[in-house]
Amino acid sequence: MLIHFFIKFSSSYGDSVRIDFTGVPGESGISFPLEYLDDEYWHVKIQSAALPDENILSYSVTIFQQEVSKEIITNRKINLKKVKQDFLEIVDGPEETELYSNVFAKPAFIDILKKQKQKTKKHDKEPDYIFKVQVPPTGEGKLICIIGSSKKLKSWDDSKPICLTQKENIWSIRLQLSKEQFPVEYKFGIYDIEKKKIVEYEKGENRVLISPPGKDTLRIFHCFPDLSGYKWKGAGVNIPLSSVRTVQTWGAGNFSSLNMLVDWAKKTGLKLIQLLPINDTSATLTKKDSYPYSPISVFALHPMFMNVQKLATAFGVELSIEKMRKIHELNSLDQIDYEAVMILTMNTLKELYAIEKQSFKDDYAWFEYFDINRHWLVPYAAFCFLKDKYGTAEFSEWNDHKVYDEAAVQELVSIENENYDEIAFYYFIQYHLHLQCKDAKEYAHKNDILLKGDLPIGVGRCSVDTWMYPDLFHMDMQAGAPPDAFTSKGQNWKFPTYNWKEMEKNNYTWWRQRLEHMGNYFDAVRIDHILGFYRIWSIPYGSEDSILGRFEPVLAVTKQNFQEAGLYLDEERFCKPYINYDKLHGMFGDNSGWVKDTFIQDGKIKSALNTSQKISNYFEVNTENKHLQTSVNELLSDVILLKDNRNAEEYHFRINMHQTASYRSLSGEDQKKLDYLSHNYFFENQNKLWEEAGRKKLMAVKSFTDMLVCAEDLGMVPHFVEGMLADMKILSLEIQRMPKKSTDTFAHPNNAPYLSVVTPSTHDMSTLQEWWKEEKQIQYFYNDQLAHPGDAPVNCEPSICKEIVMQHMQSPAMWSIFLMQDLLSIHENTINTDLSKERINIPADPEHTWNYRMHLTMEDLLGEKDHISEIKNMVRQNGR
Repeated sequence: MLIHFFIKFSSSYGDSVRIDFTGVPGESGISFPLEYLDDEYWHVKIQSAALPDENILSYSVTIFQQEVSKEIITNRKINLKKVKQDFLEIVDGPEETELYSNVFAKPAFIDILKKQKQKTKKHDKEPDYIFKVQVPPTGEGKLICIIGSSKKLKSWDDSKPICLTQKENIWSIRLQLSKEQFPVEYKFGIYDIEKKKIVEYEKGENRVLISPPGKDTLRIFHCFPDLSGYKWKGAGVNIPLSSVRTVQTWGAGNFSSLNMLVDWAKKTGLKLIQLLPINDTSATLTKKDSYPYSPISVFALHPMFMNVQKLATAFGVELSIEKMRKIHELNSLDQIDYEAVMILTMNTLKELYAIEKQSFKDDYAWFEYFDINRHWLVPYAAFCFLKDKYGTAEFSEWNDHKVYDEAAVQELVSIENENYDEIAFYYFIQYHLHLQCKDAKEYAHKNDILLKGDLPIGVGRCSVDTWMYPDLFHMDMQAGAPPDAFTSKGQNWKFPTYNWKEMEKNNYTWWRQRLEHMGNYFDAVRIDHILGFYRIWSIPYGSEDSILGRFEPVLAVTKQNFQEAGLYLDEERFCKPYINYDKLHGMFGDNSGWVKDTFIQDGKIKSALNTSQKISNYFEVNTENKHLQTSVNELLSDVILLKDNRNAEEYHFRINMHQTASYRSLSGEDQKKLDYLSHNYFFENQNKLWEEAGRKKLMAVKSFTDMLVCAEDLGMVPHFVEGMLADMKILSLEIQRMPKKSTDTFAHPNNAPYLSVVTPSTHDMSTLQEWWKEEKQIQYFYNDQLAHPGDAPVNCEPSICKEIVMQHMQSPAMWSIFLMQDLLSIHENTINTDLSKERINIPADPEHTWNYRMHLTMEDLLGEKDHISEIKNMVRQNGR
């Protein structure tokens, strides 16, 4: 067989093109140079006998331009066994849009969302043309079709086009056209089965077949039609897994609970379920562990999400009446009793392990899981054993194994060790959590539902990861966020910051393993605080709040910068807390004398009390004036500059410097000079540094996963981030009440970019109902965003909630995703009027317990047909 390749590529003088063939994937193949044919095509003819002796060949095409190579076609396949002709002509070209290769070529779309079950036209038995088409998902009831000027192509009758057949990510049709009158013009389009017509034609001029193929010739066309006028859109629900309530749960949702959530999502037409992080956070075994963004392992799943009842049933174990009574008690609570749920779960799992441990050790499937995951599973199990043994996850306080040593850990976990069962118990937990999570994912996929996970920006300070890899973290610093719309004092997440320079040395291996592991369970990922990849808010260890933090990496200010601005850098004046008697009296009144005697010496904060942690420790013991603690901390943070903790010659501006008494007490002239330096520091000098740092890290991380990547890009966002995320095809997060333009009061969902997720609320915010009561600009929102005249209602009634949800459904954004609470609030039968039970997180409160539960069971919700119908209609009306 003689094969002609025509590769469409607009080239320049000096370019060259090469085609590479492989037979069995992974084996080295054969390469052929192509010859320049005309302004559009490069060509090569090859005898099939010269190619690898395989029925199915793979080929790729690479161009070389000025010593730079770029692969423009990857892993294209030809099934030579099905070609009966002596001559084969293949017309191919590059994947024309980055949007397709970076977004729609993901397994989420290829394997799940692109499924079409409608019957299409039968192919001609003896075709001389095969058209293979790649496009983004078309949505349910929408098929790719071909129509043209010839009789066979329906003479442009858009009610009777030829619909293509979809297999994996390719739409194709085999046609016999040689008997048609040439030239033949044609186009591809999207055919709506319900409307029985073409609803979108590809952009550009008509395609043309100039002449019929030669005798005994088959032509194959690879096509990438531009159907961007009809963009795929989907909708989803966002909920912490622990919050999902069923009649079978043990006081918190588990992986099996997802099945009912999938059933409900399918009924409503939603295509995605977004969960908060599901990693193990059990560092203290208290309600503090309910915070899901401080994992003790970025690989281990949380034991709370085990369906223990299912496991017991599988083992033939009947739970005691007393235990069943406790289960019923916990499951009847309005909110999660985190500590009680964990105690019940772990104690029951220990009982089950004691019964099943011998069978578990002989399970071949377990051996396979262990081999794949031993790199993290063994240290995790050892860590948990030691944590239990010493009663703390703070490994610096352990008597032994304070510093991770692989050889010592291997000896500890040896099957010969007397403590082996206590260690293998954690193997047992993780293995069965893995099986249940995989089952949940499989069930979701069977129902065409995607699962979206959440990647925390940090790890727990006392975690397996920091124990194993201390060099990958700055343990003397804490990550957080500067003051923003969530909290005027910022946030301190308390986990250490990353040592990116060290991570880069081995090409971010830890991140690659983390993303690959997460891909076992999820189709899409939300990168928490993606701004942290550009720069992280870094707070000295020992500080409680974030006001004394700074960005990292950063270009610090120096004495020379101050000299150039005409301002003397008085380190004592600018770097030490500004304190005088008038200020003390204004802040503390009658208590000013006590504050002065207790905390001040020679006009300075005493060294024994010069961090917020030391102050906090003081008030834990001396509780009489504990109500003054916040104000004393404000004294500590009343500075203009922060000294760099690694370089004594460098300084950083305190954020919101203008709010300090220290700044306000300066002359107007000095204030102007500080304003100039501060503006450059925060908004001018760092941008290039942050842009380059972010691009490098995100390109690496993005290359490690096939999951659809979404960003949480809220807060103090540098101006270049929006464009970079768009270039990298990472979906941004757009929130109506948090506009990214400083000139906007609200951000209307209609103005969201296509590559984005729109949502009215996140887990860090109040729900729609609560927000309506607290928002000072709600009257403006009612008149401007909802376009209603008159006074805004006192409460966010179901009709208003539905209207806001509808706005987000109508958005051009690829995804509209809603908190479960907001979706429940659109109907009177499902709305929860007890707003005190609706909040998931309060960022301003570091002691907040994450205990939200749905007020309805999934069984009840699945029976609410009117509510389901409302959501389904909104999804359908808006093409989601």
